[in-house]
Amino acid sequence: MENLAFNQLNLSNELQKAITDMGFEEATPIQSQTIPHILNGFDVIGQAQTGTGKTCAFGIPAVEMMDPDIDDPQTIILCPTRELAVQISKELKNVSKYKEKVRILPIYGGQPIDRQISALKRRPQIIIGTPGRVMDHMRRSTLKLSNIKMIVLDEADEMLNMGFREDINTILEKIPTQRQTILFSATMPKEILELTKKYQKDPIHIKSAHKEITVPAIEQFYLEVSSTAKLEVLSRLLDANDIKLSLIFCNTKKMVDELTSSLQSRGYSAEALHGDMKQDQRDRVMARFRKGLIDALIATDVAARGIDVDDVEAVINYDIPNDEEYYVHRIGRTGRAGRTGKAFTLVVGREIYKIKDIQRYTKSNIQLIKPPSLMDIEERKIGLTLNKIKETLNDGSFTKYVQYIEKFLEDTTPVMTDTYVTTLEIAAALLKILSYQEGQENVIEEIDNSDSETSEGMVRLFINIGRNNKVQPRHIVESIASSTGLPGKLIGAIDIFDKFTFVDVPREYASQVLSSMKDHTVKGKKVVVQKSTKKRKLHRRA
Repeated sequence: MENLAFNQLNLSNELQKAITDMGFEEATPIQSQTIPHILNGFDVIGQAQTGTGKTCAFGIPAVEMMDPDIDDPQTIILCPTRELAVQISKELKNVSKYKEKVRILPIYGGQPIDRQISALKRRPQIIIGTPGRVMDHMRRSTLKLSNIKMIVLDEADEMLNMGFREDINTILEKIPTQRQTILFSATMPKEILELTKKYQKDPIHIKSAHKEITVPAIEQFYLEVSSTAKLEVLSRLLDANDIKLSLIFCNTKKMVDELTSSLQSRGYSAEALHGDMKQDQRDRVMARFRKGLIDALIATDVAARGIDVDDVEAVINYDIPNDEEYYVHRIGRTGRAGRTGKAFTLVVGREIYKIKDIQRYTKSNIQLIKPPSLMDIEERKIGLTLNKIKETLNDGSFTKYVQYIEKFLEDTTPVMTDTYVTTLEIAAALLKILSYQEGQENVIEEIDNSDSETSEGMVRLFINIGRNNKVQPRHIVESIASSTGLPGKLIGAIDIFDKFTFVDVPREYASQVLSSMKDHTVKGKKVVVQKSTKKRKLHRRA
C-alpha cells in the first residue's frame, strides 16, 4: 500500500490545518493503514516500532472523533513511562491546535497528585497516563471512566514487561464494553495475544513490515548531540569534512525552512526543497543543486524523491528518519556512479534506539563519532592551505615573490641579533594569516560567464549590508516583499557575508526590486542594491 497524503484521510479542516502547521507532508505507512480503520470504528492491533509515527496513528483519530460538547474523558491512552505520556500529550495538543474545546491531560507518577486532581476537575476529554497513576485516580474516584469511547494501549509489550498486566486488566474491565480498543506493540508475545483475544472485538491486525534491506557501500556515522547543539554540530561537520555538496534531511517542512534560514545566516549557500514550494521553484532549486551552485540542499523525504545527482558528497540526517526504509532511501543518494560517499546522522537522547533498529534491519555498521572540535576544523584549514602551498611550489609560480621576502628579511633584521627572523618563521606567520582568512571569510569563486543570471529565470542582486549589520535572511525577504509586493516564496537564495549580501530574485521582478529598494533602509541602514556583476559560487569556510 502506498502512503496516503493527509488530505486523503477525510479529516476535518481543523486537523488538516494543524497537520500542515506541524510540517507533515504525507502519512507514514502505519498511519496510512491504521487511521482509516480507527475512524471507521474498528478495533485495531498495530504492530510497529517506536519512531514509525504511531502516536499520530491513534492520536489523529482520537482527536477527530472527540465530541467537544461532552465534558468527560472520552479517550484514555495508557503508556509505560512518564516521558512517553508527556511526548504523546505534546503531539496531540499540536494535532488539536485548531479544534475548539479540546482538553488533553497527561497523568503520571512523580508529579504531585493534588495538581493532577485539580487538572482533572477542568474535565479533560483525552487522558494520557501510566497504568499505576491511572489506577491511583480510579481508587480516589477523581477519574471518571463512564463516558470512555476509546482506549489505546501504546507500547503494550513494554507495559507488560514492566509488570502492569494486572493494572491494565483492571482498567479495561472498568471501562464500558461499548468502546473501541486500540493496541500498539512492537512485538506480539503470548501475553499480548491473550489481551487482544479477551478485550478486542474482531480486531484488524496491521503490521508495519520492514523489508530486509541492505544499504549501499557508504561510510555511515552517527553523532550523539543535544537538541540545542544540533545546528552547531551540523556546521562543524560541513566545515571539518570540507563538504561542498550535501543533501540534508529534516522530517518536516517547518524544520526544513528553519534550518535553511539558520544555515544561510551562518554564511552557507543553502536552499530548501519541500512540498509547499511551487513546481517552478522546486525546478529552479534542483537546477542550481545539479550545477553545484548550492552547497547544501535541505529537504523532506517526499520532496527529495527523484533526486538523482551523482556528485553528492554526503547525506546528513539532521532529523533521524521515522522509518528504516527512509534511512536507506536517504543515504543512497550519495556514493553514486562509483564515487565514495558518507552519511551522518544526528541523534538526540532516546533516538539512539532508532539507530540500533536501523543497524539491525539494514545489517549495516553505523559508527559512533565525536562531533568535530574547533581544533579539528583548524587542522583542516591548515591542511588545505599547505596543499595549496605544495601546488604553488610544484608549479613554480612563486619565484617573483622571492624578492619581497628577501627585502622583508633585510628590513626586519639588518644585522644578526637575538630577534633575528628566519624564513621558517616568516612562512609560519604567513600560514597563520592565510588560515585566519580562510576561517573568517567566505571564499567566492568566480565562475565563467560575466552575466548576473544565477539560474534559469533568476537574477542575483548585491546589497551593501551583511552580518556586521545583524542582518538575517528574513530581514532581506521582508524588505523586498514590503517594498515591491513580491511574494516572499519567490525570492531565491540569500547569501549573507560580513559586509554585504547576495539575493536571487525572479528576472521579471529585478528592475522593480532595484527601483523600489532605492533609498530603502534595512536594520536602520540605507542600502544600495545593484545587479551583481559576476556569477558566483559561494562556499563558507569554517
